[in-house]
Amino acid sequence: MDMRKIRKLIELVQETGIAELEVRDGDEKIRVAQFASVSAKVPEHAVAAEDVQVPAAKNAPGAVMAAPMAGTFYRAPAPGEAPFVDVGDTVAVGDVLCIIESMKMMNRVESDFAGRIAEVLIENGKPIESGAGLFRIL
Repeated sequence: MDMRKIRKLIELVQETGIAELEVRDGDEKIRVAQFASVSAKVPEHAVAAEDVQVPAAKNAPGAVMAAPMAGTFYRAPAPGEAPFVDVGDTVAVGDVLCIIESMKMMNRVESDFAGRIAEVLIENGKPIESGAGLFRIL
């Protein structure tokens, strides 16, 4: 399934407010889920990938930029370098927001929205699932 279709599915879930959507196309299957709240904190050594996602509040203003794939979230192009974006930065559609390392490949994530970065929803270096909120953009 191509990335444009996946992004459209993510947008559909965000716009409609449904909790989960699963689509099958031949042998390919994708599930997009939207989470409403964070559960109680778990000690860091016991955290699973699905427990570290930090979803945006359902009624929070702005658009949530969702992860197009599962992997490890990185805010900067390399360790020790400045992040691609910080809270308060203005972004345009297509601007690089972060990197998701997936299957030893560094994938640049570009913004689907124009606006101002209001919130970073995930901590640098943490594992994420596809569809997890990355940034809230006003």
